[in-house]
Amino acid sequence: METASLDLNLLRTFLAVYRSGSFTGAARLLGLSQPTVTTQMRALERQTGRELFERLPRGVTPTPVADELAARIAAPLDELAAVAGPTPPAGTRADPVHLAGPAELLCTMALPALAPLVAEGVRLRVATGLTDPLLDELRAGRHDLVIATHRPRGRTLQAEPLSDEEFVLVAAPIWAERLADRPSAPHTEGGAPPVQAALDPAVLQGVPLVTYAEDLPIARRYWRHVFGRRLSRTAAVTVPDLRGVLAAVAAGAGFSVLPRYLCQDLLDSGALVALLEPEDPPINTGFLVQRPGAFDNPDVARVRALLLRAARTW
Repeated sequence: METASLDLNLLRTFLAVYRSGSFTGAARLLGLSQPTVTTQMRALERQTGRELFERLPRGVTPTPVADELAARIAAPLDELAAVAGPTPPAGTRADPVHLAGPAELLCTMALPALAPLVAEGVRLRVATGLTDPLLDELRAGRHDLVIATHRPRGRTLQAEPLSDEEFVLVAAPIWAERLADRPSAPHTEGGAPPVQAALDPAVLQGVPLVTYAEDLPIARRYWRHVFGRRLSRTAAVTVPDLRGVLAAVAAGAGFSVLPRYLCQDLLDSGALVALLEPEDPPINTGFLVQRPGAFDNPDVARVRALLLRAARTW
């Protein structure tokens, strides 16, 4: 698609609609009225001769033509906004940095890592939630940075790999000892059960499963990756916070699959036991995603740089 003769203001408005998913959201981001945004998008569609958005009862969805256009103009427009944006007067404080992501990773790893910046005057506003809704909110301008559990779809959001989280099958020592006494489990003379490189999952039948949600997302992935089979279980306890899952398992409620970063301290102390240490454990890569147009706040860059640096040790 030829974009050289297209109006720059129309392209800015287009990108705001594309990222926010609605004319209303784009109007809020740009400080325009919704009718103005609608008029500009009609003008751009006349100039291109192509439909850019399918109008829905709530919001819009981009056409393949819009996907192509956004991929071509997003980076140049973001760079232009960074150069042309206002410079804060000397002595003024930067705006707060709006950071979002999984509650467990934020509270356990990210916020402690960012403490030095807060001590230097950086202000944070932190939100928690699931990745897809948080990315939608990022596009709508509600967050500056999102720690995502998967890479965003499309090519208009800047995302960098942040860290790899390894998943571990864990239980309290009392359950590990009981499992060691079952016929299908290996035995040693005296002491705690050994760390195993192989485990028949049938040995876990009858042991309560503690998990994040009813559909067992982390446990199902572990079963497919490690055991090569589908997990057919009903959770005994569901807690929509992995820290709650950790607390229940450590107290002896049953077993679970947890990120190693969350349970490593308890594994080191012996309060938790890894029931299995496979050679190829399941790994999930997290990404740090930045809101387009957030370049004008220098503290966003500071938070982003520190998170990327600190995550090397997570």
